[in-house]
Amino acid sequence: MSAGDSSRKTLGMESYHTRFSAWTPFSNKTLNRQLFQERVALISHWFDLWTNKQRQEFLFTIFLHCTKSQLRFVQDWFSERMHVAKVDFSTVLPRFLSLHIFSFLNPKDLCVAAQVSWPWKFLTEQDCLWMPKCIRFGWFLPYAPADNEYGAWKHHYVACVSNLDWLTPREAAAVYGTLNEPKTGDEELQERQREKCLRKVIWEKIALRKKELLRVRPPWGSGTRCWRLLESRYQPRLSQTSRGRVGLQEAVEKQLVSASLEALPRRSKVSGSHSYPLLSKKSWRGVYKNDDSSSRASQPHIVLISSRIPAYEVVVDSVRAGVISVVYEHSGLTLESLLYLVEKALDGQRAQSLGVFSDGNSREIHLLQGYKIGIKNLLRPEARDFWERLGSYVAPEEEGGHVDLFVPLGASEAGMEVLSQLSQLTGTLFTAPTGIATGSYQHILSDWLGRPWERAPPSIYFSESKLQVWSSLTDFLEDTLKSARKQLSPLFKELQKNISGRMIGQFVFDTMNMANILNNQGIAQALAEGLTELSKENSDKPLEFLSYFLLKKCSKKSKDLEGNVVLTERGPEAASGPSAKERNVMEDNPQDKKSSRSQNDPNFEVLVQLEKKLQVDSAEKRTKVVRELLQSERRYVQMLEMLRDVYVTPLRAALSSNRAILSAANIQIIFSDILQILSLNRQFLDNLRDRLREWGPAHCVGEIFTKFGSQLNTYTNFFNNYPVVLKTIEKCREMMPAFRAFLKRRDKTVVTKMLSLPELLLYPSRRFEEYLNLLYALRLHTPAEHVDRGTLTTAIDHIKKYKDYIDQMKQDINMKEQLSDIQRVIWGCPPLSEVNRYLIRVQDVAQLHCCDEERSSSSRLYEHTRDLSLFLFNDALLVSNRSTSHTPFERTSKSTHQFIASVALHRLLIEDISDTKYIKNAFILQGPKCEWICATEGEDDKFLWLSVLQNAIRSSMEK
Repeated sequence: MSAGDSSRKTLGMESYHTRFSAWTPFSNKTLNRQLFQERVALISHWFDLWTNKQRQEFLFTIFLHCTKSQLRFVQDWFSERMHVAKVDFSTVLPRFLSLHIFSFLNPKDLCVAAQVSWPWKFLTEQDCLWMPKCIRFGWFLPYAPADNEYGAWKHHYVACVSNLDWLTPREAAAVYGTLNEPKTGDEELQERQREKCLRKVIWEKIALRKKELLRVRPPWGSGTRCWRLLESRYQPRLSQTSRGRVGLQEAVEKQLVSASLEALPRRSKVSGSHSYPLLSKKSWRGVYKNDDSSSRASQPHIVLISSRIPAYEVVVDSVRAGVISVVYEHSGLTLESLLYLVEKALDGQRAQSLGVFSDGNSREIHLLQGYKIGIKNLLRPEARDFWERLGSYVAPEEEGGHVDLFVPLGASEAGMEVLSQLSQLTGTLFTAPTGIATGSYQHILSDWLGRPWERAPPSIYFSESKLQVWSSLTDFLEDTLKSARKQLSPLFKELQKNISGRMIGQFVFDTMNMANILNNQGIAQALAEGLTELSKENSDKPLEFLSYFLLKKCSKKSKDLEGNVVLTERGPEAASGPSAKERNVMEDNPQDKKSSRSQNDPNFEVLVQLEKKLQVDSAEKRTKVVRELLQSERRYVQMLEMLRDVYVTPLRAALSSNRAILSAANIQIIFSDILQILSLNRQFLDNLRDRLREWGPAHCVGEIFTKFGSQLNTYTNFFNNYPVVLKTIEKCREMMPAFRAFLKRRDKTVVTKMLSLPELLLYPSRRFEEYLNLLYALRLHTPAEHVDRGTLTTAIDHIKKYKDYIDQMKQDINMKEQLSDIQRVIWGCPPLSEVNRYLIRVQDVAQLHCCDEERSSSSRLYEHTRDLSLFLFNDALLVSNRSTSHTPFERTSKSTHQFIASVALHRLLIEDISDTKYIKNAFILQGPKCEWICATEGEDDKFLWLSVLQNAIRSSMEK
């Protein structure tokens, strides 16, 4: 027996179980542990003797044999040892992301961040961070920084702040020629006094702040503590004295910022490069510069669609695939909320183009309730900041970016001025339709301002076939969708608004098959015209004559389509009017030009030809507007004659034959005013027709409109009696079976163009908007020295005043109906009918109760007590209890409301509650007698609601 065998027998190893090795005992834990430590020491000794490559190969082999739990143990050990989660983000993230993070800091916080480390100091002193902050206050470098120089804009900002070198609107206008609101002499004097007081208050606060810092700063610090970094997202509840101090400070800052916003620099020209002076493209674009064509192709198109658009669901359904659509409520939003929705939809991207599909006219954009953006309020700080930020979401003009406004701003001088100032403010190309077509939203399919693209702006965002159907049947679609919204909105309540809009629009479009309806209408119209011509000719071969007529009409229509395509695809000279060089020629006196230039000048003949061409184009466009005016007036008079022939004449004939359907008094109440309007407009049509027969460039139309404007008492009587007329029709329909049968035979027939009697009575109220658009377009293309210029201005004033009167009547009626509906829905609601009161927004929230107020705010527990609905008016907030009831075998639910309280807005306080793991999206509404802790369903609802509520409170306090 060998020595090894004897030793094994001595240790009793024959009884031990072995695995892979006879020298690894499993039963004896002491020997196993001892042998394991010896082998670990031996392997560690070998590991120390190996090279780096051998060690890596060994570790790779070991990790391959490890299980998932063992690898997770190694990962946790490294995490505890290396602190990977707390690494400096500026050393891990790309530089442009780190700069984007630092761009959200204010100047004071940027200076504090620069003291953290050298990498942070290098990043926080980049020019792309400090240049926008300087430009916002009108501070510009007197030189162009070199490529290797950084920190110049920061030093310039610090120097300007230390000297309090911010420019007032008056000073900025003198230095940079900025766009400012025109002010009278008294306003200018008040502004100077306000600036003087503001400077004095700021200096006093700076001196007081320095004294406080010297008194409270610790011996080891500089006295500038970054307390804003430790603040919560929203302010906590303040005492009454603290509120006063904070309010004073906010008022001072608000005046300073609003005054500074007026000092934004002006671009040189609209048609030129929209960049700031002394700034290169590289420095202006900063880290977002990207000249790659592939990145341009990946930039999306986005369109904003207002809920005030009639049948907006069909418009949403017609949006092309790949285009981002944002449906927003016309009432109950602010400009800040709309920007929030755009930022969320783009998700950090930059749009290639942006469309704004909202209500408006040729002078202003009805963007939101209370925000009619026009030439009068475009330069106000709130509207100005909105358009500047909106333009920053779009690619620059050099990369093909543009903003498309689906409002006919190109049909008036005021609209052209709005587009010009928007382009100057944002550095982005703004376009709008130039169409003068009458009818509901027909202008969006006409020519557009600006340079030509591969396709027209409507075709960029929408399917043209669906958009044409929508524009032709807008009113009919809106009436149909009112009932569809009522039935389908409870089912789509949980879905997003644009998704539900697409579903409703597609449902209506597919169900009604409106494309076939439109085609059938065109075919029927063509056949009717052909049969009319056939009856006049008395041809021996009627089928051949009819086929020849239809072929001729088809070829004529195709030529018209080709002409429209040529007009759409023409250059910028045809669409956007004269260029800068042409405008300079027009502004100068032609006689002075001819006398000052030599006949030997080679450019003289070019300028003369250009001037003649501009005169010819202006005369042609003016003629086109007058023809559209005549054609639309002819159609309007035909609609009024339809009322007389289809309704009045048979009713009077039945009355004279002793078979009265309606009494003479009721006929007088319903139709007397509309017949007088028909007589007035027939005379107006005859005057227009006579003037157009001998039409020339020197003829005038303004005097005809001025005479028509002096006879509008007939329309006033009709609009004053309009509610009485509708009530009389309804009463006679209910009380008189003969009249009900008469309306059933006459309403919605081919003769009445599928319209009823109340629908035909709508046309007088809509005609004045068409008059106003056509007059503005006519004055736009009328030279300043033309005789008709002054009379057109007078006519526009008359028609505009009367249209404002009609709009005010519509608004009053809508407000009364809205308030009565709300009062009917809420049980126990007090009377809501007040002068100038209107509903802004309704928000559903959950009312909460704090279980233990003694705990800290981060550990408080809340319980859901009941559901509330908050009705926000322009002067008060109404709180109601909302209860939901379900019907057996039905999916939908029914909500009922019980009145709780109402609070005037100027007595309402808002306090935010920071999000914790126990509560989210909560806030406090505190009235004079009680308070409500509320929470919304989502974060977006909270942001939009608080934004609208704060804006309403601010407006009520100003009033």
